[in-house]
Amino acid sequence: QVQLVESGGGLVQAGGSLRLSCAASGRTFSNYAMGWFRQAPGKEREFVAAITRSGSSTLYTDSVKGRFTISRDNAKNMVYLQMNSLKPEDTAVYYCAARIGSAVLSGSQLYDYWGQGTQVTASS
Repeated sequence: QVQLVESGGGLVQAGGSLRLSCAASGRTFSNYAMGWFRQAPGKEREFVAAITRSGSSTLYTDSVKGRFTISRDNAKNMVYLQMNSLKPEDTAVYYCAARIGSAVLSGSQLYDYWGQGTQVTASS
């Protein structure tokens, strides 16, 4: 069992930046690949970014490439999502997720544990 708690969301003007954090507790954090997903009102949850257990490889959805960066600190049991040049269409609840294994995958059904989410709002 892994418990995940997100923080760092908020309201920012378009073009601004936010850094989301996800604190993990429970089983050995380095056993899990990690991902970030988001869900906007009236829309399905969508993949944002993922990172391997070691942090050596990452995967991003096309709409955030060059603007968002996922990283992790296994010593602190933390995963981060640095979001720059935010756009109104980035507005959503952002979720941290963990999956047993190392591969970076985008399917939400492949993740085993989820946080409660943190709201990100980018105003125009």
